[in-house]
Amino acid sequence: MTSGWTADGFGAVAVAFERNFTEQGERGAGFAAYRDGQLVVDLWGGLARPDVPWAEDTVQLIFSGTKGLAAAAVLLLVERGVVALEAPLSKYWPEFGAAGKEAITVAEVLSHQARLPGTDFSKVDLLDHDAVAAQLAAQAPSDDPRAEFMYHATTWGWLLDELVRRTDGRPMGAFFADEFAAPLGLEVWIGLPEDLHSKASTMVAADGVLADPAEVDPLRQLLRNPLLVPGADEIWNSPQYRSAGLAAVGAFATARGMARFYASLLGEVDGVRVLRPETVELGRREIRRGIEPFWGSEMAYGAGFELKAAAAYLGAPADAFGHAGAGGSRHGAWPSRGISFSYLMNEVRVAAPDQRPLDLLAALAEATA
Repeated sequence: MTSGWTADGFGAVAVAFERNFTEQGERGAGFAAYRDGQLVVDLWGGLARPDVPWAEDTVQLIFSGTKGLAAAAVLLLVERGVVALEAPLSKYWPEFGAAGKEAITVAEVLSHQARLPGTDFSKVDLLDHDAVAAQLAAQAPSDDPRAEFMYHATTWGWLLDELVRRTDGRPMGAFFADEFAAPLGLEVWIGLPEDLHSKASTMVAADGVLADPAEVDPLRQLLRNPLLVPGADEIWNSPQYRSAGLAAVGAFATARGMARFYASLLGEVDGVRVLRPETVELGRREIRRGIEPFWGSEMAYGAGFELKAAAAYLGAPADAFGHAGAGGSRHGAWPSRGISFSYLMNEVRVAAPDQRPLDLLAALAEATA
């Protein structure tokens, strides 16, 4: 049912991974971890597609796990002096200053304080970056007080992708590919190349994941996430979505690739490091913490990274940072232990808490205590 290997001392992680299949009905998944720049866990198993086993090179959509990659891209522009976190986004994207948004800063966008948690997708194609960006530029910020600190599930990506395009010229996906994936040898793509589509798993929505916004609370309608409505699973698995490169929710990766990415934020990996240590520390510096109204629980954000919060869904260590993905995936690092990790899967669930990643991270924490 499962394949891969673990280094000495990490056998309990393999046991927890196997139990996800035998006791929690896991469909298909991968889990990997690095310690001090070296791969120590590389596991995969289950089905990638009906009757097709998950292989070593199966790639998986990670939804909001993408945000950690995009955050690093913005931080690289900060490191180079091209972007300032405290500057208004409208400094780099003048049209964004319309409708009372001229003072919204880059840091506020990164930390989900832009008051643009949703947009009207009935008026625009979510795979048309230019159209969505133009709509967000013209849109007034929400006057709902809950929107002052509300997770920008999809809109976050268009806002920051446009920042990268305006200051660098490349779309977010191309920027990440050139500046991170290529030098680090990552199996990670914001926008999957067409010749790799055959390696992508099929995403499946468990019961309760996809809901009609008209039948749920007003918070969900305010968020307006077009990827969690009935029929959205057809979008997830379409060639168009795989290629689109949505900067908030459109990355594909192996667990090995994501764990390697976060390892590179902690130190050199095979002699390569992209972001300076002080830049990573800047990204991990807390900007906002509080009760996020959509989740109804404590959330904390740095410059795009999720930070340790009460739920401990990125693991037990107090310095945990990274980003989760809708339906269960987890990607991040524990600097004090030199550990980076990634769990990704193809069955999206709404269980709270989802024990699949929690059990894996608990086993990883025990192995590295």
